[in-house]
Amino acid sequence: SDDKQLHDFWQDPYGLYTTLLVGINPELGFFVGADPVLHSPSRFFISIEFKQKHVDEILGRGWHTWERQRRSSDEPIEALVGGRPKAFLSYIRFEREAFSEDQGHRQMLAERPARPTIHALVHEFQLSEREVLDVIENANRLKVAVRGSVAEEHLSRQLQKIPEIETCARLEGDGPDLKVWLPNQKVITVECKNVLRETNREGLARLDFQRTRAAKSDPCSRYYSPRDFDVVAACLHAITNKWEFRFSLTSQLAPHKKCIGKLSSSVCIDDRWSKDPLSVLYAATT
Repeated sequence: SDDKQLHDFWQDPYGLYTTLLVGINPELGFFVGADPVLHSPSRFFISIEFKQKHVDEILGRGWHTWERQRRSSDEPIEALVGGRPKAFLSYIRFEREAFSEDQGHRQMLAERPARPTIHALVHEFQLSEREVLDVIENANRLKVAVRGSVAEEHLSRQLQKIPEIETCARLEGDGPDLKVWLPNQKVITVECKNVLRETNREGLARLDFQRTRAAKSDPCSRYYSPRDFDVVAACLHAITNKWEFRFSLTSQLAPHKKCIGKLSSSVCIDDRWSKDPLSVLYAATT
C-alpha cells in the first residue's frame, strides 16, 4: 500500500500469453475482469468498484458486461466483464480478441463472447475476406487497432466517393488518421474515433475522447488539443452495426475544465454533429 509508483502490465508481443486483470469471488463463484491495457501503467493499491445489480446479473445469467460508472469526469470510460466459473475460458478468449480495442467495441465483443469466426468477422466488417486481411496486414501496429483501422478504411472509402474531394489518404503513426485534399488546395486532417457501446440518458452516442495513455510527467497529455487535427469523425458502428459517421470541427468541441488548451474527454454526438462531411471539411478551411 506504500508503493505509489506506476507499474506497467506486461503484454506478450507474440500473442502466446494473455494478460488478465481480473478479480475472483470464490465464495459466490464469479469473476470480474477489467481492461489491462487501459489500466497500464497502474498503482498497486487502486480499487475497481461495481454495484450489486451487476453481481446479480452475473450470477443469474452466467455472463454480463456493463459500462463502469466513473467516479470523476476525467476518469476514462471502461467496459467491465463478469462471469461464472464455466465462462472463464470464454473470458480468456474474449481478452485475446479484445486486446487494445476501444471500449465501445470491447463491450460489443463481450456481449457475444462465443461468436468470433472468420465468417462473422467478414459479415461484421462488410468487406471481403481478402480485404479484411489486407487491412490487417497493412496496419502498422498489428492487432493494436484492427477495428479502428477498418473504421478508417470505411471512412476513407466514403470520402473518396465525394466528387468535390480530390484526394483522401490514410496516415500512419500517432497523429491524425486521414488527410483530405479539397479543390482549393486546402489540406484537412481528420481523426476517426469509435463511439462507446452505450448511449447517454438522452439516447445520444458518446465518445471517450482521450488517448489510452498519458505521459507520467504530464497527466494532461492524455487529452487532445484543437491543434491536433481539424475534424473529428465519430464512427457509430458500435451502436448501429453500420459503418456510418458523424462529423464535427475540432475547434467546436468543449474545452477541458482543468487542462488549459486541451479538449474535454466527454463528448456527446448531438445535433451539432453533421452527417454531411463535405460541409464540415469546407468549414475547416475558413
